[in-house]
Amino acid sequence: MQEMSQNSMLDIAYDLMSKKKKPVDFYKLYEEVSEIKGFNSEDASEHQSLFYTNISLDGRFITVGENQWDLRSRHKFESVHIDMNDIYNDDEAEEADAIEETEEDSEEEATSEEDEY
Repeated sequence: MQEMSQNSMLDIAYDLMSKKKKPVDFYKLYEEVSEIKGFNSEDASEHQSLFYTNISLDGRFITVGENQWDLRSRHKFESVHIDMNDIYNDDEAEEADAIEETEEDSEEEATSEEDEY
């Protein structure tokens, strides 16, 4: 256990998850990592957001929904790959809808102002 406490939080998380066979709740995983690192409650609280950021950026881990994390190696590419074109297309469609609604509102206001005169 002493040797493991010298590893990074991510390496500890990877080792823990390698031994588990299913996704793990983030808070439970972080609790185990904190225990191995020997963090007191103040240190644990202080490092939690850093751990979340790092696990999000580390390619070995994926979120499988509802704050459950797993190893990427256990999932097929198709099930974890996000096509960024879909995201951009959705954003562009939402922006176009918002612009269209604004233009329609402006036209309605102009029409009602004309009716007042």
